[in-house]
Amino acid sequence: MPNCKSFLVTDAERKHARRRARFQQHRDASCHPVPPPQGKAPKEIHAILTETLGEHAPSYATVKNWVAQYKRGDFSTCDAPRPGRPKTVTIPEIIDQIHELILEDRRISVKSISEQLGISRERVGSIIHEDLDKRKLSAKWVPKCLNADQKRQRCQSSEQLLEFF
Repeated sequence: MPNCKSFLVTDAERKHARRRARFQQHRDASCHPVPPPQGKAPKEIHAILTETLGEHAPSYATVKNWVAQYKRGDFSTCDAPRPGRPKTVTIPEIIDQIHELILEDRRISVKSISEQLGISRERVGSIIHEDLDKRKLSAKWVPKCLNADQKRQRCQSSEQLLEFF
C-alpha cells in the first residue's frame, strides 16, 4: 500500500522544504574575508561593477561605503548582528513541528498547537496560513491549492461516501 503522505505533498510543502534547505545552507555558510580593492578608486570599482552587472549593479554610494569599510579594516562579508529581538518562533524547526502536528491530526486547533508548543495563537495562525499555505475547511487543515490528483482523489472519496447514503 502506498504511503498516504507521499501523494498529499502540496506545492506549498515542497516550497517549505526548499526554503528550509536554503535557510540551512545560508546558516551553515562560513564568512570568508574578502581582500580589499588594490589601488582602485570607488568610481573605478563602480564602473567595473556597472559594466559587469548592468542594471543590477550597486549604487555608487554603496560602493563608496564598501571601500570605506575596507579602509577601516572590515573585510568580512557577513551581516553584522542587528539590535532588536531575535527571531525565535518563525524558524524552520517550529514550522516543522507545527506541520507534523497538523499531519498527525488535521482537526487540531490553533489553540491546542499554541499550548503544546508554548507560542502565541497569532504566530501559529500566521505560520499555518503564510508558511505552510493551509486553511481550515470543514474543521480540517487542508492545502490552499490542490493539484489535479488531489482534487480527483477527493472527488472519488466523496462519491464513495455518497453511495453509502
